[in-house]
Amino acid sequence: MSFWFIQSLNSLALGGVLFTLAAGFSLIFGLMRIANLSHGAYFMFGAYLGLSVLDRGYGFVVALLVAGLGVGLLGGIVERVVLRRLAGNSLSQVLATLGVAFVIADCSLWLWGGDPRPVSPPDFLSGGVQLLGMTFPLYRLAVVVFSMLIALGLWLLLDKTRLGVMIRASVDDRQMAQGVGVPASRLFTIVFCLGTALAGIGGVIAAPILSVYPGLDADMLPLALVVVILGGLGSLAGAFVGSFVIGFIYSFGQVLFPDLAYIILFLPMVIILALRPRGLFGRISA
Repeated sequence: MSFWFIQSLNSLALGGVLFTLAAGFSLIFGLMRIANLSHGAYFMFGAYLGLSVLDRGYGFVVALLVAGLGVGLLGGIVERVVLRRLAGNSLSQVLATLGVAFVIADCSLWLWGGDPRPVSPPDFLSGGVQLLGMTFPLYRLAVVVFSMLIALGLWLLLDKTRLGVMIRASVDDRQMAQGVGVPASRLFTIVFCLGTALAGIGGVIAAPILSVYPGLDADMLPLALVVVILGGLGSLAGAFVGSFVIGFIYSFGQVLFPDLAYIILFLPMVIILALRPRGLFGRISA
């Protein structure tokens, strides 16, 4: 009984980490129709930025802000300087994001070295909490709550603001949105900055759980891809539900069937693609 309970809580924590990564990925994919293969690299770069801030004695909140702003700024530069020049050529854009991923990975290796770097949770979230007579790390529960707050914030942004209306309209029918005056160029930059900033924040949030190491990007990107495919193109609800579903599948698969973990992870994706290509929450878009 204790195994199932603790492993379920671990799965929820992993799902929370995945949502901070996949939410931005889904928005970028849904709006710009680009499979941003550098998204995992932004996640890792954010983790390293946060690590550097913490090493200099600043707090965890400062690390989150620096990682979010720094990675968001980098994403905006990449969108403006690289992807904007390749507009209309989706294959070149995808290949460019792959190249950016390699550049970020090599720069991170050069700047921070190749050794795994553990990160301690903030003092106010250290220690454990008693649940049903068992001790569970308080920080992992905080990650779940934090992911829900991010989901709430994104929902408010997308449903209750003018910017959110333009984003949703462009995801549903980009040509029609442009036809009624939505500033697509500016919107693409804003969404790309927002998506990459979320990835950077996610890297800092994940660091006390996963640690920071070269290859973190390659480990996390496939999970984000599966979440987006499972949840649906550009769907915030799909990213949220998909993150926790994949969190459970991957976490339990790694423990119960370690030799088959990736089969258990990717088989649902294949089935979803075959039966519902738009994903669980996806809609037909132009």
